[in-house]
Amino acid sequence: MKVKKVPEGAVKKILFWIVLVTLFLSLIFTTVRFIMAPEETTDPSVKVKGDYTLMIFQSVVGLVSLFIPTIIERKFKVDIPNSMEVLFIIFLYAAIYLGEIRSFYFLIPYWDLLLHSFSGFMTGALGFFVVDLLNTDKRVKMMMSPLFLTIFAFSFAMTIGIVWELFEFAVDGLLGVNMQKFMLEDGTPLIGREALIDTMEDIIVDAIGAFLMCLFGYISIKCREKRKTTAIQEKQ
Repeated sequence: MKVKKVPEGAVKKILFWIVLVTLFLSLIFTTVRFIMAPEETTDPSVKVKGDYTLMIFQSVVGLVSLFIPTIIERKFKVDIPNSMEVLFIIFLYAAIYLGEIRSFYFLIPYWDLLLHSFSGFMTGALGFFVVDLLNTDKRVKMMMSPLFLTIFAFSFAMTIGIVWELFEFAVDGLLGVNMQKFMLEDGTPLIGREALIDTMEDIIVDAIGAFLMCLFGYISIKCREKRKTTAIQEKQ
């Protein structure tokens, strides 16, 4: 019996609606819990309003982020590969719902590092996609070398990673939350080098993920160019 392959577009739509509904319900749930939660407590097992503030904020960010690929496609008239959108949706689910709302950042060892490795890989792929799109567009009269594409993709991924860390720092300061994980789950603040470890580890694994993706992209482009050259020579 032959198994029928599900189109990537259908997978994207299914995952989109699953994550959309999940984050929307989480937003409602955390908002209700925020209203009912105490301002302060001596019981470390009881969540206070500050704990739910981050969950509400992350849920809103996740809901808005879900629509970013569609907005980009319509605004700039480009077609983002379905596989890339699927990875982006899975990342949002893992980072926001599982990581923040279900507390996987504290329950699962290295969950944050795994996600940052994944995000470095994903943003590196996005950087390659953007520049390679220009490279293959006949309206753009400029051809960029594979090495330039690789350097740009890596720089793009690292910039996104650093901007995210700056964003986390700003949100922690403005809302008094713990996105950078400079406190333990019970609110105990980390001191000195321990307080910097989360941010630096995030940047390092972003770089590793981006480097691996860029290496893969560089090899892929070189192979594509080799196939084109071979095809032209055969025609001649």
